[in-house]
Amino acid sequence: MAFRTFLGSLGVNAPDVATVLDAGEVRPGGAVRGRVTVKGGGADVRIERIAVQLVTRVEAAEPTEKSWDNPGVVASQDVPAFDLAAGEVREHGLAIEVPWEMPITHALAGRLRGTRAAVRTILEIDNAVDRGDFDEIAVHALPAQDVFFGAYEALGFRFDAAEVKTGRVNGGRNQTSKFWQELEFFFPPGYRRGPGARLETVFIARPDSLDLITGPHGPYPFEYADLTLDQCVKWLDEHCRSHWQN
Repeated sequence: MAFRTFLGSLGVNAPDVATVLDAGEVRPGGAVRGRVTVKGGGADVRIERIAVQLVTRVEAAEPTEKSWDNPGVVASQDVPAFDLAAGEVREHGLAIEVPWEMPITHALAGRLRGTRAAVRTILEIDNAVDRGDFDEIAVHALPAQDVFFGAYEALGFRFDAAEVKTGRVNGGRNQTSKFWQELEFFFPPGYRRGPGARLETVFIARPDSLDLITGPHGPYPFEYADLTLDQCVKWLDEHCRSHWQN
């Protein structure tokens, strides 16, 4: 990630700043690792702040379905202010913990429509702030979340889109994040729903378990150690038929 336009406005004395990630993929509960390298220009400068943020696309903050301008900050690591001498090179290690409730962008190795996540670097020099470009990353589903995606698929549900929202989800008794992700699946034939009807699903993940919320129902807790595809298919089918049976 480079700040060429912004730093160019500072003239030939501008420093060079780049963020390099060790990997472009991560899972909830993992960590985004890398380094921020700052190289001094032709004169001494004061770096007021460098902030590296893990961000997600939040539906309500964007004017269109595809815009990606006002992300929500899920986690951040700051580099305190420092003086950078002309020609000096400084490298700062990066390790941002990914929350367990981080919105996912991929499930069953496929991209989820409507989702985006990135690492964004903010640079502040002389009270001028540049938010840089996004380094987009893939946030893959936890194994337990993939199991549920597999169960929906086995029952004939078809994934439509995902949205990240702010606040507290109804039924989110264990929610700790200020963001939550709604995953929408088209109902298959055989349930008491009209054409195009969708079932909203929310995962609230933790290190050893997750809560599942389906529409207005839940939360339903599931331990990772006890989760299998066959069990999820059976539970989900019985659950949906009890609420949406023809």
